[in-house]
Amino acid sequence: MPQTIVFIGATSTIAQPCIDSCIAQGHHVTLLGRDAALLTTLSQRINMPMHVLDCSDIDAVSQCFLTIQETHTIEAVVCFVGSFMLKPAHLLTAKDWEKTIATNLTSAFAAVHAGTKAMLKTGGNIVLLTSAVADIGLLNHEAISAAKAGVIGLAKAAAATYAACGIRVNCVAPGMVRSKLSERILANPQGREISLRAHPLGRVGEPNDVAQVINMLLQSSWITGEVIKVDGGLSTCKIVK
Repeated sequence: MPQTIVFIGATSTIAQPCIDSCIAQGHHVTLLGRDAALLTTLSQRINMPMHVLDCSDIDAVSQCFLTIQETHTIEAVVCFVGSFMLKPAHLLTAKDWEKTIATNLTSAFAAVHAGTKAMLKTGGNIVLLTSAVADIGLLNHEAISAAKAGVIGLAKAAAATYAACGIRVNCVAPGMVRSKLSERILANPQGREISLRAHPLGRVGEPNDVAQVINMLLQSSWITGEVIKVDGGLSTCKIVK
């Protein structure tokens, strides 16, 4: 059945195939993001509504959901907001840390905070994007690993809290995926080679690799509290050469 799905961070590279798939299935989608130009282009392409806001602003996201609910019953939320921060702890500034936490963890909390309120009586799905780096120790990943590990803790606790309301909360944990966030690393021959060797399947991910799993979770009614890894074996396999 068609659903109303809110996509937070809708202009991310990984979001695009997911949104297109949902449109093809007849779902109504609402787009949230902070880049007005990119959001407008996407909104016009798929002919769906948009809201420009800071996705780490908890009150702004909550108010936006109330506005959406004036015309639609929200049945699913997907939060794609994220960033890269590759610095060792001793080189991180307070601003680096605060921005990484706000972008990755606070935005996820804003999605859960607003999403659960919207779906308390009807149930629904919330999908958060974490990262394979939350589960393994990778050098220079202290801030982003901490933020993404926080997303996992948030999802598992919310899954327990809201299970009785029929709200499912799950995480998808990608490895290195070809995207706007990763293009600088993959454009560097050394960075690309390291990334390829780190993933046992021998390639970095494509946006659709992740979108397929998100779409599966959106269709599921009996999965909650899970972290599904889509990382080419990065976090679970080690190939000794």
